[in-house]
Amino acid sequence: MSGTVLGLFRHGQTDWNVDLRLQGTAEIPLNSHGVEQVKNATKNLDLLSWDVVLTSPLGRAKETADIILAEMTGTELLVEPMLIERSFGIGEGMLYSEWHEKYGQLEEIPGAESNNSIILRSRQLLELMLEKYSGAKILAISHGALIRYLLNEVSEGSVPPAGERLQNASLHMLRHDLSWELDAWAPDPLGDFTQAS
Repeated sequence: MSGTVLGLFRHGQTDWNVDLRLQGTAEIPLNSHGVEQVKNATKNLDLLSWDVVLTSPLGRAKETADIILAEMTGTELLVEPMLIERSFGIGEGMLYSEWHEKYGQLEEIPGAESNNSIILRSRQLLELMLEKYSGAKILAISHGALIRYLLNEVSEGSVPPAGERLQNASLHMLRHDLSWELDAWAPDPLGDFTQAS
């Protein structure tokens, strides 16, 4: 049996990304640059090779997935609730600088999903991928915080390096043969066609 491949695609840019705000589970749409970014990234996704396309239930991820699927034929989009972004509680919408000044740690924001909770959810998500899609090549559209934890989980904390942001419209690859391993991670977005942040 061939290995299972999981491609983690971060949704396109939103206005809150530009402002460096904590988006969490807030429904923030793609901006016009984000739409164009995903359209451009789609040209680099090797659309014929994906067996399954999954998306977070949040609108910015679903919009990203719809743009990608518009270029694919015969592939159904499936919503996977476990791909949802980390909740930042009352910090959602707060500037990163405000969060650092007021709380210092994500764990201290009232109502935020704890580190332990998101680590557990990351592990459960990887188990679910094997249970439901063993041997498939899966494209999963999700969010920066969750993707970061998934990459950390399989790289034993080495990827991404501390302080490095995962860019919008970037693709990161995991593979499972005997265990989950990091196949590739991309610090640059696939849809990087301007210098916009």
